[in-house]
Amino acid sequence: MDITLDQTVVTSEDVVARVIEDELIIVPLVSGIGDMDDELYTMNETGRAIWSRLTGEKTLRGIAAELAEEFSATIEVIEKDLLGLIRELVRRKMVVVV
Repeated sequence: MDITLDQTVVTSEDVVARVIEDELIIVPLVSGIGDMDDELYTMNETGRAIWSRLTGEKTLRGIAAELAEEFSATIEVIEKDLLGLIRELVRRKMVVVV
């Protein structure tokens, strides 16, 4: 399944996410989520900004537009990076396309 900027994405109910110090830590609640050995997955400030917006209320294009206002990067770079991260999170079953 190809992910596009016109889709909406939500976080999976099979993970729990917590901020510890400056990192977002995502913990799989069931086997088969995340890495093959079910390790923790961590994200930096940008990753946290993306994760917090994965509510299904906005398309990925809308999220990218918000991120462009918040971070100093072009919309093209943000869209490319956002799609890359979302594809990885979908592959790891940490988010779901709705």
